[in-house]
Amino acid sequence: MGFPDRIERTVELAHPPGKVWEALTTAEGLAAWFGNTATIDLRPAGSGTMTWTSGESAEFRVERVEERAVFGFTWPMYGMPEGDPRRTYVEFTLEPNGAGTRLTVVESGFAQLPDDAYGKAYDAHTEGWASELGELADYLDAS
Repeated sequence: MGFPDRIERTVELAHPPGKVWEALTTAEGLAAWFGNTATIDLRPAGSGTMTWTSGESAEFRVERVEERAVFGFTWPMYGMPEGDPRRTYVEFTLEPNGAGTRLTVVESGFAQLPDDAYGKAYDAHTEGWASELGELADYLDAS
């Protein structure tokens, strides 16, 4: 395999970890920047759903919860048929940084895709994180 397995982005947010944590791990927070509506059962093996006005939705499974420090989940890959068992793992790590928070998001698991599906999924997720993290910053700044 000659392509990357992971996407990693780090952003500096001018908000304390508690506020960032709420935006990442509550239905209200997720619906404000990531989807248009959301549900979440915040515990390992808990489930969640994000739905967009386009009619698309994504179900996810909570994998890791370390209060105000690490939140991880698995979810389907873009462009794969419904019911495909392959998932990527998304992990948010929050680190206090002065009065703000350094947020790192890593999504991994793309190497499990065949060559013909890899580019579409990897590119869509790469573009998606750039957009979504900008929306997260805007949401936090406005609230």
